[in-house]
Amino acid sequence: MSGRPVKRSLTLRGHRTSVSLEDAFWRAFRDIAAARDMPINALAAEIDEGRDIEVGLASAIRVYVLAWYRDRVISGS
Repeated sequence: MSGRPVKRSLTLRGHRTSVSLEDAFWRAFRDIAAARDMPINALAAEIDEGRDIEVGLASAIRVYVLAWYRDRVISGS
């Protein structure tokens, strides 16, 4: 497993953007989107809408992924 970020394109509200995340975060991000039964672009748009303007999208995605899994460990689900 590489710790180097991988750049991939996403479409947010009809506009293409690139996001660099490590492979582990890309896999977890796709898994969360599947668990929520939504396209990865829709999940990215949801995260984008909720982030502080001073926080980059890649950072917001990483924090979202961490919180998703942390909440499941704490709640036991």
